[in-house]
Amino acid sequence: MSTIREVDLPGIGRKFEVTTRSGEKLVIVIHDDGKRELYVFPSPEAEESTGMVTLDDREARQIAGIIGGLSYAPRALESVELALSDLVIEWYRVERNSPVIGRTIGDLGVRKRTGASIIAIVEPSHHKIINPGPETPLQAGATLVVVGERHMVRAFEQLLEQRSP
Repeated sequence: MSTIREVDLPGIGRKFEVTTRSGEKLVIVIHDDGKRELYVFPSPEAEESTGMVTLDDREARQIAGIIGGLSYAPRALESVELALSDLVIEWYRVERNSPVIGRTIGDLGVRKRTGASIIAIVEPSHHKIINPGPETPLQAGATLVVVGERHMVRAFEQLLEQRSP
């Protein structure tokens, strides 16, 4: 998974930078008023973007659901708040070569080791497991919906990559 760099922009909001596996850089600016700006750069060193999109809050949340691997349009998107103070919800895809494939949530010690919780799994077949138990195995291509405080979710990402949280 790519490293995400975050920078507070006082009076504006927060900036996130991601260098993709293909070598492009994606910059996302989230304004305090809910507006989002996405910039694409051809390389991490590039100073000029090759494209830019501006989204309002509702559009950004709809696109987040699509990008997160969900195969449906969330019904109550307007009422869902994805960031409540320090509480965040993130989506992670289990890569085909991941060392966690076939291991259960309990084997991995997700809650004990990270403090985060897997609240749902969307399997490659689009079957949804809501509130999976510790006996639930993880499979390649599944999308994990994880909730916790930001530091917990980061620790979960490290666990998923099998680095020490």
